[in-house]
Amino acid sequence: MRLLLDECVPHDFKKALAPHDVATVEEAGYKGMTNGALMQAASENFDALITVDRNLPRQQNISSFPIALIVINAGGITYDHLKAVAPQVLLALNHVKAGEVINVTKP
Repeated sequence: MRLLLDECVPHDFKKALAPHDVATVEEAGYKGMTNGALMQAASENFDALITVDRNLPRQQNISSFPIALIVINAGGITYDHLKAVAPQVLLALNHVKAGEVINVTKP
């Protein structure tokens, strides 16, 4: 699965998502885009966008985009916080479909 990490997600989180093909917003050339433009651009090349921005699903009609959205709430946005929920993110990726939002929350 081709995954895109939002600007607010630490780049190191890529390694926790192996074996997926993961790029950062900066690597993909999408840095600085508004959320709507990012969703549209990402839809063309990625299967899912991973973010910690819990407002994004309220700001955009995710079901109108051919990309899935994984929103992580891990109690913080550092690599260590996100790494703790990486197994749940990987599990969510097995089930998420385009146009769908899955919230992954630290237990």
